[in-house]
Amino acid sequence: MALAVMVALAQAVSNLIARAAAAWPLLVLTVFASAVAVAGLRIRGRRRDRADSERLARLRITLAEFDAMDDEQFEHALRDLLVRDGWAARKVGRGGDQAADVIGVRIPLGRIVVQAKHTRVGGKVGSSVMYQVKGTAGPAHRADHAVVVTNGSFTRDAMAWGDRYGVRWVDRDRLDRWAHKGRPLHELLSLPTRGSRLPWRRAA
Repeated sequence: MALAVMVALAQAVSNLIARAAAAWPLLVLTVFASAVAVAGLRIRGRRRDRADSERLARLRITLAEFDAMDDEQFEHALRDLLVRDGWAARKVGRGGDQAADVIGVRIPLGRIVVQAKHTRVGGKVGSSVMYQVKGTAGPAHRADHAVVVTNGSFTRDAMAWGDRYGVRWVDRDRLDRWAHKGRPLHELLSLPTRGSRLPWRRAA
């Protein structure tokens, strides 16, 4: 009985080996095809990423294009401009966003919070927006820089208050220099490197 079992097991093993040997070329072909497919996906992914990077590097947006956008498109455009300038940026604006529509990080400049204010042509951003951004930039978002961007303009009080307390502002003229003429935002606003003493962290 034991001998019969051993013979049966030996035959079963022999059959498995024979089947594996017969299927070996197919298995090799399957593994090779899978490797080629994965490599192809990676190459296409790299090409797509390179194409996206090249597109963003050439990104230019006119004031007329900004004026034709809605709020959501305006926020996406500001994010893309930050990416063009070398920031790892994402759009975060939504209900309860605590005065942050786009957040970006770039070494050694640190973390930037952008509040987008899309207006009708001729619209003005007032001081209340600057107060709100100052109140949340550091405590809520751990920001090193806070910027309010509009396709309109700012009231005189808003600009003066922002300059005093370190909430930077980008009006229609600065937006044109940044988005259309291609000057990086951190150069346009002379943003300090991370760790510099920031005005909104001083006592008011």
